[in-house]
Amino acid sequence: MTPGRDGGAQGKRDGALHALRELVMAATVRIHRTGPGYAADEPESFVGSGFFIAPNWVLTCAHVARGGEGGELTVAYESGTGRGTSHVPGEVVATLPEGVDQAVPGKWPVPDLALVRLREPVDHECVYVAERPAVYYSEGEVFYAGWTVVDGQMSRLDGPIAVKGTLGGSSSGVLRLGENDLPYGISGGPVVDPVRGEVIGVLKSRADHGRGGTSIGTEQLRTLPGPVPGQAVWAEHEDLYQAVFHAHDRYHRDRQRQSRPARNTWADVQNRLGARPGRTLTPGERAQLLGRLADLPPPVSTRGLLDILESLPEFEGDIPLPSPRGWRDGLGALYEGARDEGVPGLVLDYAMQALLAERPFVTPGTTGAEESLWEWVRQAAEGWLDGTRRRRIEKQWAERPKRITAPCTGPKPPRDPATRHTALLELVERSWERGRWDWQVYVTRPGGARDCVQQDVCTPTDALPERLAAPLAEAFRQCDEPGWPAILQVVLPHARLDLPVDAWRTRPDEPPLGARGPVVLRCGDRDRLPGEHGFAECDPAPPEWDEDRADRWRWLHAHNATAEFLDCDQGVPRPVPEGFALRNLPSGSVPVMCRYGEHHYEDDTVALARILLGGFGVALWRRGPVRSAAVCGEFHRGAAVTVADARGARHLPERVHELRRKLLESHTEAYWADGIALIYDDPNLDLPGAGELLEAP
Repeated sequence: MTPGRDGGAQGKRDGALHALRELVMAATVRIHRTGPGYAADEPESFVGSGFFIAPNWVLTCAHVARGGEGGELTVAYESGTGRGTSHVPGEVVATLPEGVDQAVPGKWPVPDLALVRLREPVDHECVYVAERPAVYYSEGEVFYAGWTVVDGQMSRLDGPIAVKGTLGGSSSGVLRLGENDLPYGISGGPVVDPVRGEVIGVLKSRADHGRGGTSIGTEQLRTLPGPVPGQAVWAEHEDLYQAVFHAHDRYHRDRQRQSRPARNTWADVQNRLGARPGRTLTPGERAQLLGRLADLPPPVSTRGLLDILESLPEFEGDIPLPSPRGWRDGLGALYEGARDEGVPGLVLDYAMQALLAERPFVTPGTTGAEESLWEWVRQAAEGWLDGTRRRRIEKQWAERPKRITAPCTGPKPPRDPATRHTALLELVERSWERGRWDWQVYVTRPGGARDCVQQDVCTPTDALPERLAAPLAEAFRQCDEPGWPAILQVVLPHARLDLPVDAWRTRPDEPPLGARGPVVLRCGDRDRLPGEHGFAECDPAPPEWDEDRADRWRWLHAHNATAEFLDCDQGVPRPVPEGFALRNLPSGSVPVMCRYGEHHYEDDTVALARILLGGFGVALWRRGPVRSAAVCGEFHRGAAVTVADARGARHLPERVHELRRKLLESHTEAYWADGIALIYDDPNLDLPGAGELLEAP
């Protein structure tokens, strides 16, 4: 390239970057406390920065938003060049993480994000937020913007800053920033990728010593709470994440359609920068595609969206974390997971899957939205695909399912757990450090294959619920389906199967795990159960016993089951039978214990191990204090009805979940089930190997 041309190219890029800066600054706001004694333009009321992410929605840091009084704030913004500053009241609608009452300034827990909704509609600019996860930006340079106080006056601040890697692992979304000063008030401002011209993060903190700070990736908004997992039907406004980003994508689609926009659009500037989303789409094409996808109801669930991505034959990438929730997130995942020659077909196949997907709800506008997206796909296919692939998608469109405009709102029937993705938590207590645990959280696919979400070592028992909150939430997102909250399999050593995991609250404002969804227990050390009748402790059981266990499991899942009470006879305690007697019980028996932990007999401590050694993969019992015979009778009646109504063991996890939910809601008819626990240990599903756990450093 000749010097003249190089200079010309650099000049064009400088012009594009200047235009990008103008767009960013137009959407960047400052946030002030509100109420008596505070003036919106005074530095004394200033708490930080933010930016418009969608019409009438501001994204900022949680520690900035909570600087207001009771969640009420004033947002100061410029409605246009030369129009001066306007002020509008806002309310804090969501913070991440939830349930944080207080935090040391600058030390708010990750992800430290908040959404502020304006209390009245105003005209303003919005940033373009990347649909790709920000973890890909681990080096290079980004652009930032915000507000600060200079010589007692409010002042804008922006500039480049170097990326120095990540903190807390790639899934944390935390970028280390350096080689520039980040003064007070800049927190909450946007972080921009200047190559693609899109916002990738939010400034979180500045370094205590030296220069730089950290930012949080905007993809962490995917961890916002969604619809209630057990709710079969819901609407878009019930999912804040979908509502905000649908509004975002429609905004940029509509701005691009304007014949005479007031200023450059984001797609215009991205085009000048030479951005090529997914190596196929122009920025304008992307805006139109995302806008049409945003007119559709969102994916029925994260699990449903992941199934679509994994069904695409040309998609080879890993699923990013946090897992995708919206149609835009799925499109962003495609950019990293396709061969160069396969991207055009992959994008259109994905759009077709969005057209044909199950809907969580259907509105009168759904048909028009589908036809609009189909028209975009049809036109794009004429330029991107050969005749064979065009005919294939035309046939898919012609044979599309008929939409039901009034979906059933009743509960869905139980679904076979073997056909579902499930969350799995493996807990291994350290033999040399009692009360400390190594753990791993997985997503288990139908058939038994597992994907590890997160792992850690040496966690104290009382710290487990808090430490497990984020990885379990991610696993649940990947497994929840409308009407079917994720099943959580908890793998424990036999001596600690009484650990009340189902009663844990991972966050103060959330229900216990057992009321959120089905929680079942599995034994992680069947090969080390206490032996009996000639079998020494830690000796493996004979192979034929494993065959008996598999046979009993198959029978229980093909026929009706009956509760078999082992440790109580009409309110009178009795010892649990020994192994050979247990193995002679009918194949349809589900062992039940109502007095576990009362220690009436010397060998009560090995009662659960004895049941497991007897070949049972399904068993019920209850934890808790010593109970009277009258309460014991209620448990007998309730447990017998629960097992019988499940019509075999297959649906027992859902039945026990329903009981726990009713207990939380104070339904007196469910009080008999207080402390109920369920072993549901499929012999056909291998457990994680002992060697997979982290080693102590």
